[in-house]
Amino acid sequence: MDARIDAVRVAGTPAGPRAVVLLAVEGESDLLPIFVGFEEAAAIARGLDATDIGRPLTHDLLLDTVEELGGRVDRVVVDAIEGRDENGDGGTYTADLHLDTPRSNAVVDARPSDSLALAARTNAPVEVAAGVFEAGRRPPETFDELDDVREVVGT
Repeated sequence: MDARIDAVRVAGTPAGPRAVVLLAVEGESDLLPIFVGFEEAAAIARGLDATDIGRPLTHDLLLDTVEELGGRVDRVVVDAIEGRDENGDGGTYTADLHLDTPRSNAVVDARPSDSLALAARTNAPVEVAAGVFEAGRRPPETFDELDDVREVVGT
């Protein structure tokens, strides 16, 4: 399913505030929330905003390295969710980073947050497996009251 980063917000949870990336899937009104660390959320927001802070941070460095070696980010696929409890709560999302390289195409196992940070910097397509979306989809109004991560961490 074709998707895009809709927002990067901060949610209150029983464990305290957590950053959440909201993915919008084409043709669907619900969103897929993926909880990430604050540093990762800030990196995604910086990529969306095309913020240049002078020296490359980790995601910028990785992207520069891939490009210097003649490659490019082809797409990101959020492909699975592992470790959900019997109520369907919790779990860890997994993703694949698809690269085009001079030798061949490569698929690299990556955290969704790192993959989305690279997609935000390159405008690479984002895809979500249908079963992953169905398992995690939430109505958009669930996130209406959440603050944008930029307001919290000052990206």
